[in-house]
Amino acid sequence: MNFDRQIWDRWADSLYRWGLRDLAASLLEAAGPLTIVGAQMVYILQPLVGHGSTNTSLNALANLLEQPENVRNFVHILREEKPR
Repeated sequence: MNFDRQIWDRWADSLYRWGLRDLAASLLEAAGPLTIVGAQMVYILQPLVGHGSTNTSLNALANLLEQPENVRNFVHILREEKPR
């Protein structure tokens, strides 16, 4: 989980820089149980688009979407006042 947290922090920083942090948090909150379907789509598409470090990020994304607690934790990271 600690490794995933490092990836989540990088994603949060990128989303903050792009001005998409609030949008991403809102979409994740609105998706609710559909995030599990999103995780399955990531697993299905991984052999087509994944290689090396991309595979690591895709695994982290699938792990994030698969567990509702992980989604809540990532949304919390996105909703923090200050970027890391």
